[in-house]
Amino acid sequence: MAQTSSPGQESATAIFAGGCFWCVEADFEKLPGVVKVESGYTGGNVENPTYEQVSAGGTGHAEAVRITYDPSRISYPQLLDYFWRNIDPTQKDRQFCDIGRQYRSGIFYLDETQRQAAETSKAELEKSGRVKPIYTEIVAAGPFYPAEEYHQAFYKKNPIRYKIYRWNCGRDKRLDEVWGKSR
Repeated sequence: MAQTSSPGQESATAIFAGGCFWCVEADFEKLPGVVKVESGYTGGNVENPTYEQVSAGGTGHAEAVRITYDPSRISYPQLLDYFWRNIDPTQKDRQFCDIGRQYRSGIFYLDETQRQAAETSKAELEKSGRVKPIYTEIVAAGPFYPAEEYHQAFYKKNPIRYKIYRWNCGRDKRLDEVWGKSR
């Protein structure tokens, strides 16, 4: 599978961390041009980690999503823009009610084109003065380990539990405070 878009390419991949992967997965699946979103773990030093290991901390991994998208319908810079508006980049080693390095926000680039696009988007956001400081890390992607099956499409399998979690965590309330209701 190709990593970034090029002419005639059928799909590309992006990896982002933005706190609870249930929420990030649900948010990105709404986008036209996104083909698949998979919850998992990346950025750490333990092979094939489990949810229990990652959520306890100490693996170095972040809860993350791997996005397969159609670059003829949505670009990597558009995904970046959407990513920024669905996280709180001012929070270090946490997102909303989830605290710890495993819930950090991050852009895990797969090639130089993605790295440059991520750095440019972060610089533009910093220049805008809209949010600061920005703690979201931009790092080379390492192995991505899919989360256990019960985490995949959790918001569809357990819609009531998911909605309660998201509301109690204050994710949307905080996103509205940071980005406004038109995010």
